[in-house]
Amino acid sequence: MKPESVRQTGADIEVVNRCRTADGQVDDITGVAKVVPDSGNAKLRVSFFRPFYGDYWVLALAPDYRWALIGNPDRSLAWVFARDPVMDDATLTGLQEKLRAYGYDPAALKRVPQTPDQLPASD
Repeated sequence: MKPESVRQTGADIEVVNRCRTADGQVDDITGVAKVVPDSGNAKLRVSFFRPFYGDYWVLALAPDYRWALIGNPDRSLAWVFARDPVMDDATLTGLQEKLRAYGYDPAALKRVPQTPDQLPASD
């Protein structure tokens, strides 16, 4: 998943996430995020289906903002948001180790196709 655009509108942050579905199509969704007070901007309440909000915690962030490791408080979900559609194995392995250190199951983090050439061949 890739945050395609982020725009602050007053206290809210508009978020557009874009991903490639299993059949190769590109899908996107627009939501709104609110920064959790006193979190140092590391915790967000995000809604793609108001009035329901989910917790997104920024667990790690690349110094150059190429990727962000995101999780939720009960450690049942985690994502890597990346600006580039291809991530090298060493970076992904490092992020899986960070997940383990934070108490998440790193095996739950799956690499999914991000470009048409990464899709499995169809019969």
